[in-house]
Amino acid sequence: MTQSFRDLQVWQKSIQLSVSVYRLSRDFPREELYGLISQIRRSVVSVPSNIAEGQGRLTDGEARQFLGIARGSNFEVQTQLEIARSLKFGDPKLIDDAESLSNEVGKMIYGLLESLKRKQAQKANHRQLIADN
Repeated sequence: MTQSFRDLQVWQKSIQLSVSVYRLSRDFPREELYGLISQIRRSVVSVPSNIAEGQGRLTDGEARQFLGIARGSNFEVQTQLEIARSLKFGDPKLIDDAESLSNEVGKMIYGLLESLKRKQAQKANHRQLIADN
């Protein structure tokens, strides 16, 4: 993995998602400071953090592992946004915007995971061809 994590569109988009969720959660009730506010903020920060960490790893397998964690954190964010919506916390438009960003990030992470999976399969096929000869 040679490209900087800062160059990855999925990382850039997940930073936008993080900023969006922080802005949204500012308007949650103060009694949620150690509840939903804390939880959704930890989850959303985990997404770009794990994308960056995966990019810094030495193997594609390690990168996939951290992308998988980022994907799981993104699902947590989607769940927490749904809880906020159901409790009528925050501006519904900001929730919709964050949810849209989260869906986009999710698709991008999935695409990266699939790309790495194909790359690993190609390497395995190449090794098998060499072993057969």
